[in-house]
Amino acid sequence: MTDAVRALTRYAVATHRLTRIYAVPYEWNPASFRVLEKAGYACEGRMRRSAVKDGRVIDQLLYAYVVAEPGNPDARIEDPRASAP
Repeated sequence: MTDAVRALTRYAVATHRLTRIYAVPYEWNPASFRVLEKAGYACEGRMRRSAVKDGRVIDQLLYAYVVAEPGNPDARIEDPRASAP
């Protein structure tokens, strides 16, 4: 699954020139958190009471992949267009 998320992220950034992609997995899904983190996404926060699932109001976590700005030493993620296979 991690390889699929990485490939989709590279494709989306390269094809559509996106600078940010985000995902909002449910709070009770740590497997999704791990997949996103291994694919280069970072947790930016918790969105409290942001979804209804099976009649329950639950939290979601906000994960994002942000393409680095050229020349910005504070950026933590490299532009995958530069290293895409």
